[in-house]
Amino acid sequence: MTESKPTSARARVSPAGLMFLAVTSVGWGFNWPIMKHILTEWPPLSTRGMNGVVGGALLAALALTRGESLRVPAGQWPRLLLSAFLNVTTWMTLMGLALLWLPANEAVVLAYTMPIWTALLAWPLLRERMSVTRILALLMAFAGVAALTGADGFEASMDKLPGIAMVLVGAFIFGLGTITAKRLPLAMPLISSSALQIGLGSVPVALAGLWFEHPRIEALSSLGWALMTYMTVIQFCIAYVCWFAALARLPASVAAIGTMAVPVIGVAASSVALHEPLGPGQIAALVFTLAGVVLATR
Repeated sequence: MTESKPTSARARVSPAGLMFLAVTSVGWGFNWPIMKHILTEWPPLSTRGMNGVVGGALLAALALTRGESLRVPAGQWPRLLLSAFLNVTTWMTLMGLALLWLPANEAVVLAYTMPIWTALLAWPLLRERMSVTRILALLMAFAGVAALTGADGFEASMDKLPGIAMVLVGAFIFGLGTITAKRLPLAMPLISSSALQIGLGSVPVALAGLWFEHPRIEALSSLGWALMTYMTVIQFCIAYVCWFAALARLPASVAAIGTMAVPVIGVAASSVALHEPLGPGQIAALVFTLAGVVLATR
């Protein structure tokens, strides 16, 4: 990939890309308190894996009804499997398990350290220019993260260390997956490629859940089924497709910084649904994070 001219990053920040990014952020933001509640009824790997498999199947059916082919072109299998592993398998596994140790508001804040990994990796690997505006956007975004982390005296106790480690490793790997999706794009229609990435990436998670967790269908309440439906249709089918669509229209670092709206949405939703705190620190985080998103999209 050749180095971009100074104006190329601006030209690629399309309104459609920003719209897809907004849908992704809302879908993923609400998913954090939903996932935390689901863990009171079903184990994490089974929840994430089963939703992903069903979501991938629904997307595959949609692709076929639109006349899209699910055939993987010659030479595309390695990059398809790599993208599925980085963007789906490791993310779902580590984030699902981390919620066993962390509250939803702390997990979502730590998870969205991913923009700094993406922005830093995009510099040498994609040759995306690190402008002063983009650096300021990163600083504003992580000022929001810092405000959220310190809002209620976030303490990295020994009991929380496994969850913290899982979230940070997952954030780094997802950042690498963002770079991979930009550097090694799939020569397939959007819905077909999304269906295969989500489906293939979810299969090992679902199998691990069945093998180790032995989930029971009767353990799910009516509310549990409704939330599982949200996770399958909104979080996987709609939000993931919009994420891959945003990546195709935006610079990788801009797309990643734009998702910093997710922790704000996640914290606000957690305060309402799970009665987790929403005070001056969370409000300060909202201001900093939205400022970072605005700067990132200039």
